Amino acid sequence: MLLASRASTLKTPARHALLTWRPHTPEPIFYARSVSTAVHFYQNRQLEAYASKPATRMTLRQLVFFGRSMNEERLIKSANYVRTELPIRIAHRLRDMQALPYVVVTQEGVAKVYELYWTAFDKFRRYPQITTMEENDVFCEFVSNLLAEHKSVIPNLSLGLSLSSPYLLSDRLDAFMRRMLVSRISRRVLAEHHIALTKSVKSGNHSTEENVGIICTRLQLKDCIERCARYLRRRPTDVDEDSLSGPLNRAPWSEVEVDGHVDTKFAYIQEHLEYIIFELLKNSMRATRVKHSTADVLPPIRATVVASDNNVCIRLSDQGGGLVSSEIKSPSDLFSFSHVRNATRLADSRLNALRTVSTSSRGMRATVSEQVGNWQADTKDNIPADSVDPHPRIGIGLPMSNIYATYFGGSLELVSLDGYGTDVYVRLPKLGTNLEGIEL
Repeated sequence: MLLASRASTLKTPARHALLTWRPHTPEPIFYARSVSTAVHFYQNRQLEAYASKPATRMTLRQLVFFGRSMNEERLIKSANYVRTELPIRIAHRLRDMQALPYVVVTQEGVAKVYELYWTAFDKFRRYPQITTMEENDVFCEFVSNLLAEHKSVIPNLSLGLSLSSPYLLSDRLDAFMRRMLVSRISRRVLAEHHIALTKSVKSGNHSTEENVGIICTRLQLKDCIERCARYLRRRPTDVDEDSLSGPLNRAPWSEVEVDGHVDTKFAYIQEHLEYIIFELLKNSMRATRVKHSTADVLPPIRATVVASDNNVCIRLSDQGGGLVSSEIKSPSDLFSFSHVRNATRLADSRLNALRTVSTSSRGMRATVSEQVGNWQADTKDNIPADSVDPHPRIGIGLPMSNIYATYFGGSLELVSLDGYGTDVYVRLPKLGTNLEGIEL
């Protein structure tokens, strides 16, 4: 039964802080008031109004073009775009959650995400127009705080939907998770890009030729691959023994050899690209160690870069034995959040790891920097041996990598050479003209 028809029976214990507005007060004032979650479904005329509006999708090229000639006037315009656009995108996802079966919305993790989204929506829709740089500074702090509060969204969503997998068809579950995670990425991109532009304007540095907000306009692909490989090769060699049967060898992690169009540069969000590469290399290194558990030297991983007029492609090839197993029938099932396609979603070890991450103060942002203790611009010689945090294996890396790759119209394909290894193909648009892949 849909949640809309059961709103009157909703009795979840979650509470949130409402925002009120006092006349002649220049800033919003918050006060605590306990309100049942059910109120969110009754008193939702504002939600309906926002959810009826389409999102104004952006391209990388538009973000770069607008941010390159940044001044105070344009920055204020950017702030008000973020202020009015984010509640629209949040409203669509709230409506998406309301359309789920009641048993799913009240599931562990999902109810928490709903509360976070509702609170953020209510705060954004009441936020006043921004007219000065001082007001923009307050707005940036407001947005930064909300970003921090939402660090638990990914593990909570994954936990809740894993537990709800028996109640949803796999296609519906995966489509819902994709919409939720793509929308989350899109909101963080807009928010973090505006905050970065604000910092550049305030410092007088403005956007350089290399960086515009969070976008690197001349991103060196070979450097990204080598940087991620250096981080990963610093991990302890026994990092995966807790989830495998028997000890593994102590050979150094596989080398990563880069060939092809190694001088390729293009405009992209470095944080997204490096997360994709980091997670794919991490999986390849782990599989290679497991496959060659008695070797003194592990086979290398080959990264081939190919750039055409319209796309940049990366092929990662390992000798880790392939992907198909008793739990995974098709490589693409590794992107799924449904236990029907990926039986590990309901494994106790996976669920316990998700609970650990979802309840920790650190949460999860799906970035490389949160997994690396000493994130520095020059990493060649200054990474402490213990700086890479292995993170519990919660099964998020590949699905998030796929979503990052497809966000601006790219693709990620896994090809299993069973018994030998895996080839992974990442394709990213080179021109930056693709709109965000938000589904409403």
